[in-house]
Amino acid sequence: MRSGLSLRTGVMAFLAGILSLQCFQILPAIEWSMLLLPAVLMAVLLPGHWRLMGWWLAGACWILLQAQLILAHALPVEIEGRDVLISGRVSSLPEQNFRRIRFEFEIESLSRGGRFYPSPGRVKLSWYHAGRRKQLHAGQYWQWQVRLKRPHGFMNPGGFDYEGWLFQHRIRATGYIRKSSKNHILTGFSSRCFMLCLREKIRDHILKITRDTHSTGLLLALSIGERSLITPEQWRWLRKTGTSHLVAISGLHIGLVAGLIFLLLNWLWRFSGPLMLYCPAPKVAAWGAMAAALVYAALAGFSIPTQRALIMLSVVMSGIIFNRRLSPGRTLALALLAVLIIDPLAVMSVGFWLSFLAVWVIVYGLTARVGKPGKWQQWWRSQWWVTLGLMPLLLLFFQQVSLIAPLANVVAIPLVSLLIAPLSLLGSLLLFLNPHWAAFLLLAAAWLLDRLSDYLSWLAGVPFATWSASLLSLPALILSLSGMLWLLAPKGIPARWLGGVMLLPVLFSRFEVPVQGEARFTLLDVGQGLATVVQTRNHALVFDTGARFGANFNMGDAVLIPFLRHQGIRQVDRLILSHADNDHLGGAPALLAQIPVREILASDPHRARKKGIIQAIDPCHRGQQWNWDGVAFRLLHPPLKTRLRRNDRSCVLWIEADGQRLLLSGDIEKTAEHELVRRYGNNLRAEILVAPHHGSKTSSTAAFIDAVSPRYVLFPTGYRNRYGFPHPSVLARYRLRKIPYYQSWANGAISFTLGSHTGDLQPQLFRQTNGHYWNSF
Repeated sequence: MRSGLSLRTGVMAFLAGILSLQCFQILPAIEWSMLLLPAVLMAVLLPGHWRLMGWWLAGACWILLQAQLILAHALPVEIEGRDVLISGRVSSLPEQNFRRIRFEFEIESLSRGGRFYPSPGRVKLSWYHAGRRKQLHAGQYWQWQVRLKRPHGFMNPGGFDYEGWLFQHRIRATGYIRKSSKNHILTGFSSRCFMLCLREKIRDHILKITRDTHSTGLLLALSIGERSLITPEQWRWLRKTGTSHLVAISGLHIGLVAGLIFLLLNWLWRFSGPLMLYCPAPKVAAWGAMAAALVYAALAGFSIPTQRALIMLSVVMSGIIFNRRLSPGRTLALALLAVLIIDPLAVMSVGFWLSFLAVWVIVYGLTARVGKPGKWQQWWRSQWWVTLGLMPLLLLFFQQVSLIAPLANVVAIPLVSLLIAPLSLLGSLLLFLNPHWAAFLLLAAAWLLDRLSDYLSWLAGVPFATWSASLLSLPALILSLSGMLWLLAPKGIPARWLGGVMLLPVLFSRFEVPVQGEARFTLLDVGQGLATVVQTRNHALVFDTGARFGANFNMGDAVLIPFLRHQGIRQVDRLILSHADNDHLGGAPALLAQIPVREILASDPHRARKKGIIQAIDPCHRGQQWNWDGVAFRLLHPPLKTRLRRNDRSCVLWIEADGQRLLLSGDIEKTAEHELVRRYGNNLRAEILVAPHHGSKTSSTAAFIDAVSPRYVLFPTGYRNRYGFPHPSVLARYRLRKIPYYQSWANGAISFTLGSHTGDLQPQLFRQTNGHYWNSF
């Protein structure tokens, strides 16, 4: 590249080539990646537009080669869900709670019945049996009998793409350890895992030292990049205050450590004249800064954010070492290119976009300015620049932005950067040299974190702490980014106010809502459980909330709340809990803690309260009905007084919009089905039926199916669920009547619009319309 401008243009073309293949549901054959070498030659040798095309083609071929190589390590279909014998090493820090221990495992040998299969490489395992938990450590070699399955996650609008996360981290299967006499440790530790073992020892020491503090999880995140112990409540106020970046060891932390070492070595080296003649102080300081950053990144487990930060720092320090003065824009372009070459899948991470855009906004804001503001003024301005500059991406990814982020970060960043992070890092390193001083430093860092937590949690409770808006289209994103660029331009740029005008469509955007008389129904993909949302023009109803798995994971936080925010639903008018099983109400406490709910109905209010719901609950019973925006809702079951079993007491909701009907049946079985058929007969008819009890063999009786006579039946089931739902006999009854059926695990979220003016009732299948090549179909 002959100029900085051409370098930046080429790198952006390389990035565009990578992104172009990320939109594919099926990748081209790997043979097309053979064009990589010609593409590189085009980018280097040819002039003008051909050079740009070469950069684009190089990016596309590079991501194609990397992605196809990962896809080639798929778990063989014939052993999925079967007992197999594996051996290999523990390749991550084990995460333990009261139910299980989870960790990543590098498979070196995979066999079943004496037959060996190609290894899928890295897998994620769970161990539910207590036997040898205390013996499990990072870096150990083990043999286990396990059951594995291909990567599969929930697919919902606004939800986290777990399959994409696994693919980006090269994890090609998940599974669990079976109870077997074949399970045993093979050898001691792998020499390749020295740093991993060191991180585990540091973690164990920190857990002992800070067991009486509330910020142990935050301290571990800042010390060794271990975030599994951060509680859902802490994540909640971190997101609300825009300070989540502080607990991901990235550019801020790596830059801080490298900067301190650079200044220290640069100062010390100048005291020796002969050494100065041999090697200038800035070069020695640059080497020392890179070494310190490398050690910190290693302590953090070389996570993807630390890799990005390390690469960006290396580019800057290389300019000092080799006497190359690089402009900030050129430095950023080189860092971006290096990140994309080392890991083209980094573009799948939200952090990739936020970190590079944040740095670019600061660079853009500090260059070409008339006059030189003071350091504190510069610092305060940069907080507002970053808040404004990241707003379009935050709205795109999360549909909300923190309005109090500058107030939070102006306190949190200096406190974490100048005190907490240095104390935690120094304390971690001293653990093996002077445990007493290490404990003192770590406790001091924990105390400061406790005080910071108090401030941030208080700030998160301020009214209007966050602002929600819709930014769901590419044109809106481009318009808003262009507006930000113009708005943050130096004062000499004319008509900067036009940048604000370009933001108006975003600031005053409205989420798409059903028209009068319509109802939008969504069966969410929550695995083996049920969670649905019904939205009319001015109201929203939630029918069941999915399951809860331990203290730190539930379907309310993972699926339901992100979906509601994605749809612009800020309040739930009515929450109906069909019955008190965990897979139907486990997510309710999280929902109630974060989204206002005006009314709760449940078939068993007493049991619901015992599951942690403290709000007022009214019983749901037959005869309750209401009308929202021209859409009729009617509860058909249970009776007000009944002795039916728990499943058969499930609330059954019937919805009608312009003659099109939906029946939500909870977990009723044949007894309740017979009662409904006896009472309502053909009045049960509905175009859409959510199958009773997930399709168990004790439900979906022939008489019930005939009475409902659905056009579509939906099964809320989990991938390879242990119950075998839906039962083959149930599927046979629906097939016999030629009724199309859809399962949530196979299709992701399933949506219908009842009462649509088009009159066409067709399902929208999220996995099919929004899936990528790394998702299973």
